[in-house]
Amino acid sequence: MQKLKIGVIGAGHLGSLHAKMFAQIETAHLVGVYDIDGGKAERVASECNTKAFSTPANLFAAVDAVSVATTTKAHFDVAKQSIERGLHTFIEKPITETIEQARQLVRLAEEKGVKIQVGHIERFNPAILALEQFEIKPLFIESHRLAQFNPRGSDVAVVLDLMIHDIDLILSLVKSPVIRIDANGVAVVSDSEDIANARLQFENGCVANVTASRISQNKMRKMRLFQQDAYISIDFSQGLAEVFRLVDEGDTTAKSTMQLGKIDQGQRKRVIVYEQPEVKEVNALKHELELFIKAVQNNTEPAVSGKEGLQALEVAQEILKKMESQKIRMV
Repeated sequence: MQKLKIGVIGAGHLGSLHAKMFAQIETAHLVGVYDIDGGKAERVASECNTKAFSTPANLFAAVDAVSVATTTKAHFDVAKQSIERGLHTFIEKPITETIEQARQLVRLAEEKGVKIQVGHIERFNPAILALEQFEIKPLFIESHRLAQFNPRGSDVAVVLDLMIHDIDLILSLVKSPVIRIDANGVAVVSDSEDIANARLQFENGCVANVTASRISQNKMRKMRLFQQDAYISIDFSQGLAEVFRLVDEGDTTAKSTMQLGKIDQGQRKRVIVYEQPEVKEVNALKHELELFIKAVQNNTEPAVSGKEGLQALEVAQEILKKMESQKIRMV
């Protein structure tokens, strides 16, 4: 199969990583990179043995697809230009800054018949991939995503910078409409919220309590899922998943490393088993970019579609609205 000719727009931290990954992917031909800072583009192009383009238009004319790794504020303008030219487009998260911008891109992509994939990388964390063998039907979710302050992401609130990772993942796991949102947030070192907490209630009864901070002394990226007869712990930083399940005594399908106890009450005799699913060595960024190329080449639905990116943004923006209303009431 012919390699997909692709270019990267944005040569900052994320853009440089995208370029390096595309240079390693056998099904991709990295045509070049562009950045408003020509020096950055030259450095990344040199590292990846490719070309630095002087204008986005020149890069668009040379490729079949584009990876947008600019600041969030520039996502819409760059992606719109790309899609208007009929180019398949990978957009780093969040898809855009506003809901209307995201809706425009989704509509435009449908009109032009091109693919949009959004870079919600935690979908491809080894710990999440290890859970594919289990039926996930959470009733309660608790997530914490804490990071030390980094000015690189402070152009947007922590909800769009960090929490949106967990919002997207939770939406993909619950698969039910959000019917209520409560949220609070505080700006500490930047002009927008640096720490936030949201409570999401879903139509199917599931509740998710989501916390994100970019002013923490210690890093943490964890999620806990509670469902009928199971508790699942996920550590994104370590790429580790742990599953505690109730199974019928004598059930040979449970590939457990240990039994933690028995429940003898009632007619069903059950045991508590602990399982640590096998985690494969996966570079999450490279994997999601490979899936983007595969979706383009096979004309299949992207792993995280533009519509899914829009849904995550809609929830994130509603959280921001709730936080703003809380501030008004406090005043």
